[in-house]
Amino acid sequence: MTQDVRQPGRKSRKIGYSHETGLSVLLFAVLIIAWEAIVRGFGIPSLIIPTPSAVAASLVKNLGTQSFYYHIGVTLWEILAGFVVGALIGLVIGVTIGQWKLLEKIVYPYVVALQTVPKVAIAPMIIIWFGYGLMSKVVITALIVFFPVVVNCIAGMNAASRQQIEMLQSFTATRWQIFRMVKLQTALPYIFAGLDIGVVLAVIGAIVGEFIGSQAGLGNLLLQKNFSMDTAGSFAIIFVLSAIGIILHRIIHVLRNITIFWAEREGVLANEAT
Repeated sequence: MTQDVRQPGRKSRKIGYSHETGLSVLLFAVLIIAWEAIVRGFGIPSLIIPTPSAVAASLVKNLGTQSFYYHIGVTLWEILAGFVVGALIGLVIGVTIGQWKLLEKIVYPYVVALQTVPKVAIAPMIIIWFGYGLMSKVVITALIVFFPVVVNCIAGMNAASRQQIEMLQSFTATRWQIFRMVKLQTALPYIFAGLDIGVVLAVIGAIVGEFIGSQAGLGNLLLQKNFSMDTAGSFAIIFVLSAIGIILHRIIHVLRNITIFWAEREGVLANEAT
């Protein structure tokens, strides 16, 4: 009986996902066609806005050079390393603060104060402290990733059911058992929401660091294209950065579905019940 209920749910989700993907691709195609038509129709100079065909040609040209892949590799390393460092620090601090209310009142204002400092303003100092290499970009990226992760982690810990916690306490459950059985389960969707935001911001953080001072990377290459008035080349690099952000976002989404699969099941069963 249960199998009969869930099977149509899976099929409907697959059909819905295919339908949404098709509409997204269709919208992208319409926007590209409209972009090409507007630029050509109004005779807009390529220096201001290039046509999609010119951007595609520049992208193909860049993909034919080994140096372009080197720049992609440098930026990817900065993004991933900064994301991992920022996320781990955010999770550790978020879980610690979420476990002790007094600690939240003492430490959280400083976390907010750190976030209000413009990263662009302190990026030059970070470059001075850590140099023009990868380390400075990783630090900048980690600082940007840290806040959404720690905030969502704390929110998830605080969202735990008070009734469940009191019930476990009545059975003399330890703080670790309450964390593992209630708080962590409740916080996981919030944590993945923070990771989803953080991984996109990691792309921005790496590029900000490369803009301030770098010897390689897509941000460095983008500055070179801007200085040489290669607008099509600049758009091509922006397209690659967008693709990286989308891919990383999808990876986090897949990991979320694998880790907290019960959230989707509960949502489906609730929808079927109504």
